[in-house]
Amino acid sequence: MVFPGASFPRTFQMQNHFVLEICVESVACAVAAQRGGAHRIELCSDLPTGGITPSAGLMTVARKHLRLPIHVIIRPRSGDFVYSASEFEIMKDDIRTAKQLGMNGVVLGLLDANGNVDVERTKRLVDLAHPLPVTFHRAFDVSGDLEEALESVIQTGAQRILTAGGRLSAPEHLVGLAQLVKAAEGRIAIMPGGGINARNVVRILRRTSAREIHTSLGASAPPFSSHRGSTRLNGAGNHGAHRLLALEENVRTLMGLVAGMAQGPG
Repeated sequence: MVFPGASFPRTFQMQNHFVLEICVESVACAVAAQRGGAHRIELCSDLPTGGITPSAGLMTVARKHLRLPIHVIIRPRSGDFVYSASEFEIMKDDIRTAKQLGMNGVVLGLLDANGNVDVERTKRLVDLAHPLPVTFHRAFDVSGDLEEALESVIQTGAQRILTAGGRLSAPEHLVGLAQLVKAAEGRIAIMPGGGINARNVVRILRRTSAREIHTSLGASAPPFSSHRGSTRLNGAGNHGAHRLLALEENVRTLMGLVAGMAQGPG
């Protein structure tokens, strides 16, 4: 099942509005983000390590409960982004599964042994994912020269790059992000991500001229909590109700700020 407007043409076109993507690792958090007004969900497992491919079950149930486009991360393990032949096969199979289960886009990133964008294998995955759009994730930030990496990702046919400008968080290098947006010249979307919240989102959008933004807003939670020396599971799929309400409200606040940006200077 693919929702109207969920997939995009392979050639990136500038948007007339801002897009807020929320990264989550559970259906409960995805639903909370949807209630808060998010435009798109990035779905993964093991968010604290940067995210790995979610199970088929998680994709299936998320699709059942969400109206929003879901972009799923394709990453067979945590750690570096240089993948073996068997790991590459896993990525291909996971893309096929994502398409079969109604996902609306995939998120991936491959580097070669020298730390550069693996253009040839990334392009093969982009072609396999078609017609779903592909986001090249923050493997980009640990590649070599970022402007060279930008041109390499464009060669693969990916639609966007998720990046903090080569730093740990987007607010650390707004100048670099702005340079990437300018260098992209509308050929690919540059989506800032990392450390973005209500305190800095307007500044980031204004300084970089980006039209899409990515954040988790604390969607990850420890699986266990301790009480009087014992360990017990948190509720709501390891996310307590108060955390889900907080996530929903944080998304709603961010959406209000982003909507205000779309309407022009206040």
